[in-house]
Amino acid sequence: MCLFIKEFITNPFSTGAIASSSPELAELITSTAKLANHKTIVEIGSGMGVFTKRILESKINTSNFFVIELNPKFALETKKRCPKIDVYTDSASNINKYLQNMELEGCDCIISSLPWTAFKNNIQEELLDSIHNSLLPGGIFLTYVYIHSQFLPAGIRFRKKLIHKFGNINKTHTVWKNIPPAFVYYSIKNELI
Repeated sequence: MCLFIKEFITNPFSTGAIASSSPELAELITSTAKLANHKTIVEIGSGMGVFTKRILESKINTSNFFVIELNPKFALETKKRCPKIDVYTDSASNINKYLQNMELEGCDCIISSLPWTAFKNNIQEELLDSIHNSLLPGGIFLTYVYIHSQFLPAGIRFRKKLIHKFGNINKTHTVWKNIPPAFVYYSIKNELI
């Protein structure tokens, strides 16, 4: 937790939390994703690897899985927690580069812990474009949102961008045991959009 607080204070626009996600939120996002149905899973913004560990426990053995984390300290923590996983210290906007390195046309699941409400308009747009372009038709994108941030201007803007990009948006129940409480947005990439 101390690393999160330190990174939040020094990098508030790239570290959107003061604590790791709760096991309950990790369970919600992975169960909503139905990971056993996916061949290629990408996690962006792994933080301390809480979701990474849960993804490993939930996915099938034959599925491809890698992580992209911009913060080198968090990337190292994720690698310590899950040493067998490829963790790339890079921007999430480069998903396609890593898919191409694996000779994959795309992925069918992206799980995000990015701090969307901390991002400016152009960063939100760039990242959502990369996510949408990386998903195969029928692929699912999941991200969580702190309950209070959905009412902030950047939170409202993000929701509108998500709807515009995917044409649909779904919302889970709230995990009150998370600090702060959070819920999951998830969208399916439609072939026609």
